Amino acid sequence: MKKPTKPNHPIVDQPKPERGFSYSRPFFEELVDAALTHARKLGATDAGAEASEGCGLSVSVRKGELENVERNRDKSLGVTVYLGQRRGNASTSDFSRAAIEQTVQAAYDIARFTAEDPFAALPDEQDIASAETQRTDLDLFFPWAVNSEEAACLAMRCEAAALQTDKRISNSEGASVSAQQSHFFSAHTNGFRGGYASSRHSLSVSPIAGTGDDMQRDAWYSSMRDADELAAPEAIGRYAAERALSRLNSRKIATRQCSVLFESPLAAGLLGNLVQAISGGALYRKSSFLLDSLGKQVVAKHIDLLEDPFVKRGKGSSPFDDEGVQVKARQVVEAGRIQGYFLGSYSARKLGMKTTGNAGGSHNLSLTSRLTRPGDDLDAMLKKLGTGLFVTELMGSGVNYVTGDYSRGASGFWVEQGRIAYPVHEITIAGNMKAMLKGIEAVGADAYNYGAKTVGSLLVNRMKVAGS
Repeated sequence: MKKPTKPNHPIVDQPKPERGFSYSRPFFEELVDAALTHARKLGATDAGAEASEGCGLSVSVRKGELENVERNRDKSLGVTVYLGQRRGNASTSDFSRAAIEQTVQAAYDIARFTAEDPFAALPDEQDIASAETQRTDLDLFFPWAVNSEEAACLAMRCEAAALQTDKRISNSEGASVSAQQSHFFSAHTNGFRGGYASSRHSLSVSPIAGTGDDMQRDAWYSSMRDADELAAPEAIGRYAAERALSRLNSRKIATRQCSVLFESPLAAGLLGNLVQAISGGALYRKSSFLLDSLGKQVVAKHIDLLEDPFVKRGKGSSPFDDEGVQVKARQVVEAGRIQGYFLGSYSARKLGMKTTGNAGGSHNLSLTSRLTRPGDDLDAMLKKLGTGLFVTELMGSGVNYVTGDYSRGASGFWVEQGRIAYPVHEITIAGNMKAMLKGIEAVGADAYNYGAKTVGSLLVNRMKVAGS
């Protein structure tokens, strides 16, 4: 099965659309400045505010008929007020002057009656991203002037391609198109001012193969900041259908210990588990299996993990974090050793460390292996697996971050001598994240971008597979 790639031409031939927002950046600046001024007037020692707006279109179809059309438009002004080391938050969707003052007053009153927190404060001034250091070349905003009829047409083309792939594609859970865009402006009294617009568009489909007791569902999608870079609807539909077809006649397997190959989208989930375990909140609450792991080898020695907030059009790109702190590219894992945590200002203070510019989460992450060769595609990874389990779907959220215990429902394919033998279902895979991270034997060159994470298929040397 060949994954769909972007077409050589735009999906919808449209002139460059207008920005499509109701409010301008200067208007948001005025709102934020009015909120900060009023907070100071009330006696706040510090304050921060953010004005934002989001809008978009979502259209879904099923079996060739329009099922849902939804337009969304929301706006918000959030205010944080500090009275010494007491903090209060409030928000409103009313942009009138009276509502702004009432919202600031509400945040102020909450702060008055909140217990002091020695770590509650705005980011330190030296950590702030100044106007001069903020990157403006990240290409994050590509508004898509698609209307509901055009969006429905794209979704129907996608679903039709899936249904026409094979007569065994018997049904569909539908296809959908989403076009979303937003912008914001934020400032606080420690000197930060900044904001930007961004967009995220997607196309997806979920076909069903087979009938009766042997029905299998699968799905595929494409998500990009620029709609012109979305994969062609027909390619998405056919690939989703091929995935569903490949799961027909699934079997159960006996319980055993074996190597497990995670398909690249699922490998991104394992990367997310690692990020959670070395994030500030889990660390200062002592609810992570990777406490005090800085400088220690916790992943296989051939593994590196890079964070880069400045990838053009990247889904995790940003000129600063949610607190207005400077961000930078850095090596989070080098040769299996943890070189840095994911910290915002609050969690950094709790841990006696400095912020890493990760308030709001991680930026573009790329996990790679020093052993990977350009030819290590999925077929090559199956050969490296030899005999074992190739997982293509996980169910449930069975990860205990305190102990590292990992247990998930799964389905996929049993592999023998490097070749797929048959599909399997109704199994559970289990292990411990500490052993799994150190037991990574290979990472494929079939890199897949899942949100802000990019990683190829990932081979873990041994896990328990519970079947019949």
